[in-house]
Amino acid sequence: MKIDAIGVTSKDLRKTVSFYELLGFTFPEMSGDEDHIEATSPAGVRLMIDSASLIESIIGEAPRPGNASAFAILCETVDEVNQVTQKIQDAGYTVIKEPWDAEWGQRYAIVADPDGYKVDLFAAL
Repeated sequence: MKIDAIGVTSKDLRKTVSFYELLGFTFPEMSGDEDHIEATSPAGVRLMIDSASLIESIIGEAPRPGNASAFAILCETVDEVNQVTQKIQDAGYTVIKEPWDAEWGQRYAIVADPDGYKVDLFAAL
C-alpha cells in the first residue's frame, strides 16, 4: 500500500486552488461549477479538493479541519521554507507559525489554507 491522495474541503474552490498553487501545485482550468478538482505533486501524490457542500452531502455533516496539520510539504532548502511562508502571508493567507529551526533538525513553518486546513512546510537544516 501507499498514500495515493490527500483531500481537503473548500467553501470557495477558486480561493483554495490559489492557495495551493502558491505551494507549487498545478491544477487544470476551472469552469466554475466544480465540486471536485485535483492536482498531482511531483512525488505522485494527488491533492484532492472537494466542495464543502459535496462532502456534507456524502457524510451528513459539515466538514471541518482538525487542529493539527493535514499534511507536510518537503521544501528543497531552508530559504524555500522562508520564501513560501512569506508568499503565503503576502497573498493574505494565514501563517500559523513563522519559520523556526526545530530541535529535530529541520526548518519548519505552519500555514493554513482558506478553510483552516494546516500545512507544514519543512526542509533539512
